[in-house]
Amino acid sequence: MRYYDDYPRYVSVAEKRAKAEKKIKQLRKKNSDLRPVILQGRALARTWWGKAWNENLESYADYSNRIGRGRSYVRHLAVVDLQIAPGKVKALVQGSRGKPYEVLIRIAGLKQQSWQTIKQASQSRLSSLPDLLAGKFPKDLQEIFMVQGKGLFPAPAEITFDCSCPDWASMCKHIAAALYGVGARLDEDPALFFTLRQAALDDLVSQAVQDKTADILTGGRAKGSKVIADDKLADLFGIDMDDFGVAKPKKSKTPKPATTKATKQEDLQGHPTATALVVHCLSESKSNLSIKDLEQSTGFPAKKLYGILFRLKLKGKVKSPAHGFYSRI
Repeated sequence: MRYYDDYPRYVSVAEKRAKAEKKIKQLRKKNSDLRPVILQGRALARTWWGKAWNENLESYADYSNRIGRGRSYVRHLAVVDLQIAPGKVKALVQGSRGKPYEVLIRIAGLKQQSWQTIKQASQSRLSSLPDLLAGKFPKDLQEIFMVQGKGLFPAPAEITFDCSCPDWASMCKHIAAALYGVGARLDEDPALFFTLRQAALDDLVSQAVQDKTADILTGGRAKGSKVIADDKLADLFGIDMDDFGVAKPKKSKTPKPATTKATKQEDLQGHPTATALVVHCLSESKSNLSIKDLEQSTGFPAKKLYGILFRLKLKGKVKSPAHGFYSRI
C-alpha cells in the first residue's frame, strides 16, 4: 500500500509563482486597477512603517503562532490584489483552487484619546512630512507610536477578518498573507497607514510644522537677525508652508530694480511653483513617470518630490497605478 497517495502533490515555488502570474494577467483584463503585492527581494518589509506593521502583529500572542502561515504565500505572489480603504482591507489571495479567495479585514479607527496623546507627544518633534513617512523621527517617538493598545498600530481586538476559503481556523493562511501584504504596501505608500486607521496625517504634521516655524521666527526676531524666508522654510521642511496654513513672513519693501526688455521677457514666461511643475510633467507625459523621471524633468530631489506627490494624492490629482510610478487622474 502506498500511504502517500492521500497527500497533495508537491508544488514547487516556481510553479506557484507561475500560477499566480497567470492569474494576475487574467484578472487584469477585467480589472485594470488590480494591485498585486510584489515584494522587492526576500524581505517581507523594507521601510520603518512596513516593518513596524509586521512587528506589531507578531508581538501579540493572539497572532504570533498563526500569522506565519501567510509568509510563504505573500512571497510566492499569492496576494494577487490588495486594496486599502478607510477602516478596511480587501484582498484576493490565490490558493489551491482556480479562483482566488476573497479576504476582508476590518480595522477600527484610531481612538480619539490615543490620537490626542500621540499628537501632543509629536508637537515640535516632527521635522517634516517626508521624514515622518520615511520613519525618520526620534526613537522615543517611535516607541510611543508602538505602545500596545495605545499607539498608532491596531491591537487584535481592533481587527476582524473573513475569508471565503473553507478553512475552519479563525485566521487562515490567506488572511495572514493579506496582513503581511499590508506591510509590503506600506513600504510603497506609508500614508495608507493613516488612511486605514482613519487618522488625519496632515493634522499630525501641520501642528508640528507650525510649532517649529513659530520657534524659528521667534528666535530670529529675538536675535535681531533677518526673518527666515518662506522658500527657505519649504526647503527645511520638505513641503510648501501654505499647504498647511502656515502664515508666510512679510517681505520688507525694497526699491524695484530697473526693468529692461530682457527682464520683462523673463517675467512674461513666469516661474511655476514646484507643485505646478510636477503636475505639468505628469500631464504632458503619455505614460506613468517614476521618481527618477521626475527628478530629471524637474531638477528636484526625490525627498521633495515624495512630499509634493503625497499632497497631490490627498487632493485627488495624482494616482500611483504601480509601485514607484505616478500619473495624473
